[in-house]
Amino acid sequence: QVQLVESGGGLVQAGGSLRLSCAASGSIFSIEAMGWYRQGPGAQRESVATITSGGSTNYADSVKGRFTISRDNAKNTVYLQMNSLKPEDTAIYYCNADLKYLPDSWGQGTQVTVSS
Repeated sequence: QVQLVESGGGLVQAGGSLRLSCAASGSIFSIEAMGWYRQGPGAQRESVATITSGGSTNYADSVKGRFTISRDNAKNTVYLQMNSLKPEDTAIYYCNADLKYLPDSWGQGTQVTVSS
């Protein structure tokens, strides 16, 4: 299995920036892609950004141009740089690992709150 630990959430004013980190440990050789998801109050969990083992990225339309996902393979860590934050970005952000032959792994979540 793969264990994921997120960090970097917090409270920020609209227009501000935050960087989330997700450190992976365990069977990291089985990771095919990693991503960030979020779940706002009363909403379903949605994909925010993903990055494959080959470095290909994908973003939700709502964050394109503002968020950037990246990975540091040496540190087994994935980052989400969030700029120009909006109140509607307020959510719990979860790190996800898409594993080969195994169920997905999820982090515990980190709260991001953007005040207007």
